[in-house]
Amino acid sequence: SYIAALLMNASLLVFTGAFFKTKQKILYYYVPALSWLLMSMAIILTPDSLFEVKQTGDSFDVELQGVMYGVYTFFVIGYYVLTLWTFFKHRSDGSAKNQQQIKYILAGLVFAGIFASYFNVLLPGLGQYDFVWSGPLFTLGFVGAISYAIIKHGLFDIRNTVARTLAYVLSISFVALVYLSIVVFIGSTDVVSGELTAEQSVVFLVVAVLSGLLFGPSKRYFDKLTGKIFFRDAYDPQAFIDKLNNNLINKVDLEELLTKSALIIQENLKASFCTFYIRETSYFPDRIIGAHRKDPEVDDLDDLQNWAPKLHTKIHSVELHNATVAEKEVTKILRKNDVEVMARLVNTLDFEVKGIGYILIGPKKSGSQFSKQDLKIMEIVTNELVIATENVLRFEEIEQFNVTLQKKIDDATKELKTSNAKLRALDEAKDEFVSMASHQLRTPLTSIKGYISMVLEGDAGKVNETQSKMLGQALFSSQRMVYLISDLLNVSRLKTGKFTIEQKPVYLPDIVQSEVEQLYEGAGAKNITLSFKKPKDFPKLNLDEMKIRQVVMNFTDNAIYYTPDKGKIDVELKETGKSIEFTVKDSGIGVPKAQQPKLFTKFYRADNARKARPDGTGLGLFMAKKVIIAQGGSMIFKSAENKGSTFGFSFPKDKLEVKKDTE
Repeated sequence: SYIAALLMNASLLVFTGAFFKTKQKILYYYVPALSWLLMSMAIILTPDSLFEVKQTGDSFDVELQGVMYGVYTFFVIGYYVLTLWTFFKHRSDGSAKNQQQIKYILAGLVFAGIFASYFNVLLPGLGQYDFVWSGPLFTLGFVGAISYAIIKHGLFDIRNTVARTLAYVLSISFVALVYLSIVVFIGSTDVVSGELTAEQSVVFLVVAVLSGLLFGPSKRYFDKLTGKIFFRDAYDPQAFIDKLNNNLINKVDLEELLTKSALIIQENLKASFCTFYIRETSYFPDRIIGAHRKDPEVDDLDDLQNWAPKLHTKIHSVELHNATVAEKEVTKILRKNDVEVMARLVNTLDFEVKGIGYILIGPKKSGSQFSKQDLKIMEIVTNELVIATENVLRFEEIEQFNVTLQKKIDDATKELKTSNAKLRALDEAKDEFVSMASHQLRTPLTSIKGYISMVLEGDAGKVNETQSKMLGQALFSSQRMVYLISDLLNVSRLKTGKFTIEQKPVYLPDIVQSEVEQLYEGAGAKNITLSFKKPKDFPKLNLDEMKIRQVVMNFTDNAIYYTPDKGKIDVELKETGKSIEFTVKDSGIGVPKAQQPKLFTKFYRADNARKARPDGTGLGLFMAKKVIIAQGGSMIFKSAENKGSTFGFSFPKDKLEVKKDTE
């Protein structure tokens, strides 16, 4: 009895070392084992050193005595005190689950230690043996505390042992029952009488073999049956993950993805509910998706988002984590909302981020706690769900961005259409004004031009040289004004579709000479050499005379304006084998290469041209190209900045030449 009592206390110390996984193996493993072995040998070899047996009549009395009892008491109490001190020291360490286990073991130790030591150690040491029998009863308190810690807080996973043992017992009992039933049935007939014959022995042997063969199927049946009873929360982790992965494939709707995922988690973990909380995004408010008993309060969600990044872990269980301030606060929030496990949807090792949301899992329907396997599986599941959810959220944002962008485009298009309508109305009003103003200006300009010409010719009396020069400049300016008005009218006609070409036989050398002669005086004022050599023999062409005059004037006039003083301008008209070519080559400012493609567009002027002549309209070259193209010709243009330009046109001779028999 004393050896067994000593073994129990020594084993308690070994259990303490194993429970806390201590590295002090000498103190918690070797010392109790060696001391128990030595004390046991001493008690067996020299029992008189521990107690004395006295016989009084037919009864025997045991009296403890000697130094050995003191040593024995030292080891018993030493084992107990060291065990108690270790559990008390670590009472606040580890997870909430471990703390609950320690609390119940510590309570059982205190209860059993105080009373058992009093009745089984102290009183016998004082010679009082009447209550020695009650000591083991108090030890049952410790056994009860350990049992509660095992069952309620998972101190040891004994379910597998119990289930398998029960399956074996039921299987053997079933086979034995079948065998005995057959034997009894056979024994109740006339087949068996007296001693067993060889044939009867064979019959019983066959029955025994058949009963033995029945053990395998019965064992599998009872394994399955006990598994349902003891492992009703069990599931296949791989099947769980595979089913979830199948759900994550090709899902682009967040509601559908998370609702199905919540049901899969709830089904496999046997949870009462599973809810996803997704934080607000650029286009959507925060959302709660999945099966849930009640929506968490807004204040709780705000507090959860403040405390959760301080956990430094993805998975938080209210039973396993309750050490730090953050863990206690999160546990309080979760318990308030009947949540057992929270998984943070974060995709980084830096846990101090809020992530995209949380998975909130309710208690198990069976009332059991979530195991470490459950939490490990949830960590794997969470990692996969984070990626899938982020992809869907990005798709949502892109889709919503497209919707928003399309709305903005529609609004802008509507606004642009309105603006365009207003611009068209303004453009039409402008064209109408230009047309009307041009017509109104044309009449007085014709009169001015006519009277100046008459004065120059001496119809109003003799004109001196100074007057003639001044009147010449006025005539030149009025002629330019006439051409400008013609350009404006032609632009207006192009807009309204009234621009027409009126071709008739013309002699182009006379037209060019007439227009160039009007510009000699302007060129001379800038000391510019303007030369034109009229060809002697030239065919007549079917052209619109007025519009060709405008083109010739425009090219030559531009050359004078954009050529610096003492420059040179060569006007040339020539006939080649198949075409007629007119060119004006100057030594002026030229056109920058980057701006040349836009030169013939309406109202466009090169940068250096705007600086040289701020009052230009940008219509001359535009209308010149229209006139030439409309008559079947093509433009000639070459230029280099600061090296001069060549402007001109060419016509196919065979299409425009006037035949002599039709002249």
